[in-house]
Amino acid sequence: PDLKANQTMMQLSEELTSTENKISFARQAYNDAVMSYNTAIESFPDNFVAGFGGFKEATLLESTESPEERKPVKVSFG
Repeated sequence: PDLKANQTMMQLSEELTSTENKISFARQAYNDAVMSYNTAIESFPDNFVAGFGGFKEATLLESTESPEERKPVKVSFG
């Protein structure tokens, strides 16, 4: 029973790590796209189109918590 529980916890830990990595990758991909967009709307001649079209600067996604402030994930088995 202990071995099976340990394997389950290891699998859960791997899934949480994988999910965190996917979120981090998606945040980085979004921020890269935002940086490209913001650069484009500020560059000639795109800035004319952006000005007439009402395109506004996009905001980067930033983590609101530092690694020290992150709370541990609560898991309930039952």
